[in-house]
Formats: sequence, C-alpha cells, structure tokens
Amino acid sequence: MTIYLQDLLEAAKKFVLTSEDKEQQRRSVAYGNTVIENSRITREMVDREADALGEPGKYNFANQ
Repeated sequence: MTIYLQDLLEAAKKFVLTSEDKEQQRRSVAYGNTVIENSRITREMVDREADALGEPGKYNFANQ
C-alpha cells in the first residue's frame, strides 16, 4: 500500500458525516435501489416521499 493511500485511509477514519450528509446518502441509496426495478423513478420522487415520511401522521403503516 502506498503512503498516499495510507494517508487517505487515515483521513477517512476521522471524517464525520453530518445528519444532512447521512440523509442525502440514505436518499441516494433509496434512489439507486429503486431505479433498478423501475426506470421511471426520479430523484424528485424519492425526495418527495422522504420528505413526506418526515411529516408526523403522513403515513400510518399499521393500517396498511
């Protein structure tokens, strides 16, 4: 392993994601996984549904 790669790995170990970074990563994974099954899915659709999930009372999974 090169010194450069070792330095990058050490820097990555110290990197802390913010809650906004984590949310964007979550949405990106959701988009990537769903678009494989349905090419009509857009990032905007994922964002809209993720925002709706954050709204209290928007979804009630117990009744579905």
